[in-house]
Amino acid sequence: MPPQIALNLTSLRRYAIARSLFAPTTLPQALARLGFVQADPIRAPARAQDVVLRHRVKGYKVGDLERRYARLDVEEDFFVNYGFVTPRLQALLHPRPRHPKWTDEQHAMATAIAQFVAQRGTVHPKQVDDYFGHGNTTNWFGGNSKISTQMLDDLHYRGQLRVARRDKGTRVYAAPKVQHADGWPAPPSEDGALDALADAIVDLYAPLPAPSLRQLMGLLKNGVPQWANRMPAAYERALQRLPSATVDGVTWLWPLAENPLDARWHRRKPTDGAVRLLAPFDPVVWDRRRFALFWQWTYTFEAYTPPAKRLRGYYALPLLWNDEVMGWANLSQSQGRLQAQLGYVAGSAPAGRNFNAALDREVAAMEEFLKLGVE
Repeated sequence: MPPQIALNLTSLRRYAIARSLFAPTTLPQALARLGFVQADPIRAPARAQDVVLRHRVKGYKVGDLERRYARLDVEEDFFVNYGFVTPRLQALLHPRPRHPKWTDEQHAMATAIAQFVAQRGTVHPKQVDDYFGHGNTTNWFGGNSKISTQMLDDLHYRGQLRVARRDKGTRVYAAPKVQHADGWPAPPSEDGALDALADAIVDLYAPLPAPSLRQLMGLLKNGVPQWANRMPAAYERALQRLPSATVDGVTWLWPLAENPLDARWHRRKPTDGAVRLLAPFDPVVWDRRRFALFWQWTYTFEAYTPPAKRLRGYYALPLLWNDEVMGWANLSQSQGRLQAQLGYVAGSAPAGRNFNAALDREVAAMEEFLKLGVE
């Protein structure tokens, strides 16, 4: 008889890693399985969405998502953060309210821009600015931006435009794929839509401490501001609806169809023994509360921290070996080769050749992902 698996932090950690770092598959299948991939514009050395997908897609190369985006069943939109969502998930997020309310002038401007985009098919923001000449305005962080760019962003957020593709990182807009006479159709049940969104959160980040679900449902107001006042009730329904258990005083939740003690999560796999450098927003490490419970140290994203106050570096990637996140790496490129500056919670790397060999394989795989050394 196989040994009985106990529900504790060790088994929850194994469950979290095994379910999220599933066997690499195709890009469409990985996107469908994740439902949402958080986006980030920083390249250090690659954007976070690419680093997330490289572990889950066979042969993934940096920029594959952007290159193939127009042919994929995925959309750029807000969920708990900004990123790439499946159409099924996006349909739960709309229609969003039209707030802040536009002035008559802004409404006329938005209508004209939407018509311009519909006539042209796809439109770069510069084309809109050149055609309308709206001028500049102060953006939300105190800098200058084009009025037309802000209007395009607002139309996209309201679901009246979509991102058709990226041109050197800049959004190129188009009309939505599906046109509705009065915008997006209202969901048959607001509570049902919110429950489905809560389930999508848990499915992406499970097993999830209850306080982390509350935090993520607070962030969900980015995606469904129209239901901000309904979040507390949706959170309470999730606590009642989803399977859960209390371990060391913390309530953990997971999807209805799963069992953390199922042997499939705990069988030794061929990928065990691998080193993985994870994006700061990878589902395995995204929840900093869960991270601290699993690995007994605090990981923070320090790209926006003043250099003198950084503890681990500008864009430190958590370093996972087997079931342990034991350190981090800051990566840079020099003369076509990848340079890795490593740090370890214990102060030094694990002893033995197994770790060193696994680390070398991961750095080589990262180089291949970045296409370094290729003429």
